[in-house]
Amino acid sequence: MRSLLYTEWLKLYRYPAFWLLLGICLITYPGINIIGLNIYYDVSSKESTTGQIVTMLIGNPFAFPEVWKTSAYLSSIFIFIPAVLVIMLITNEYNYKTSRQNIIDGWSRSDFMWAKAIDVLLITLIVTLMFALVAFIMGLYNTKGGESSMFDQIYYVGLFSLHTFSQLSLAFLTGLLVRKAFLAMAIFVFYAMIAEPIAVGLLRFKFKSEIGRFFPLEIADRMLPPPSFMNKLDEAKYQAALDAIPTHIALTVVLLALTWFINYRVYLKRDL
Repeated sequence: MRSLLYTEWLKLYRYPAFWLLLGICLITYPGINIIGLNIYYDVSSKESTTGQIVTMLIGNPFAFPEVWKTSAYLSSIFIFIPAVLVIMLITNEYNYKTSRQNIIDGWSRSDFMWAKAIDVLLITLIVTLMFALVAFIMGLYNTKGGESSMFDQIYYVGLFSLHTFSQLSLAFLTGLLVRKAFLAMAIFVFYAMIAEPIAVGLLRFKFKSEIGRFFPLEIADRMLPPPSFMNKLDEAKYQAALDAIPTHIALTVVLLALTWFINYRVYLKRDL
């Protein structure tokens, strides 16, 4: 295991795109939260009836403990950035024939898949730490004395981590199946940002069906429902979304197991 970790770290450490995309995450994660915070202050600070109503109804979604939920939802919007990195990492194994070389050097195919799972897990942990740090700093900045405990909703860090690992695992499967970096990235981004959201929306609003909640990416997305300030006018809908979280945690775990089983079977049967 130590050899796998060391080898994969060398691949990541020497890969410029790894640092570039992590740098983009360092910009976008705080950026989307700052944009949301500015919008909130722009609306709530107005001396109009609207501003007073907004403040009364939603409080401050960027203060503890609500900031964990708010930041998790906003940060998850940019999941496609680390997904692109994961796709590049697996497709590069084919482009540069490093997977074949690993097998020649004595790795089993199981070792290779464990190494790639470690890559995905490592990126997940890095992204989760970025989100948690942003949420914590935003909470410290916006929380006034006497408010609820800062750690009441910290479990959203775990939900964000599971969400990220699930989405990146699907990105890995896309890269493994397609093997061409730009084609795999195009397929994944198109599906994640256009095809699945449109399909879910059509099923929900045109056909009055919630079957879309079982779509691959939607399963994990529903672990991080829109925060309360986006649903204050429909408390029943918001509560239903919260009640569904445990179900989608279980579904995400099942989907993860299925995804990595398919990853392993594909790599086991494929010519190097």
